[in-house]
Amino acid sequence: MPIETIPFVAEDYFGTHEEQAGLVADALDSGDIAYLIHAIGIVVRARGMSEVAKATGLSRQALYAAFGPKGNPTISTVMKVLNCLGMSLALKKAA
Repeated sequence: MPIETIPFVAEDYFGTHEEQAGLVADALDSGDIAYLIHAIGIVVRARGMSEVAKATGLSRQALYAAFGPKGNPTISTVMKVLNCLGMSLALKKAA
């Protein structure tokens, strides 16, 4: 008998601002740009793609493309989205 599975939806596990900020901070600290883009995408979907699109002035399609599996958002898009999410990037001296 095959094992029945259900899809994993990451945004279902990041419901609070603190959880979302922790995810994005971890991704930023990792130095892995793909992880950072993926993490921001999870938070955008958790907050609601339509709401983020309205608040940033970007289309839903542009957000899906920017933060999807093959996304490569501009720094302008990242900054708009993070601002909308109540987050910002921080600069620190490299180790």
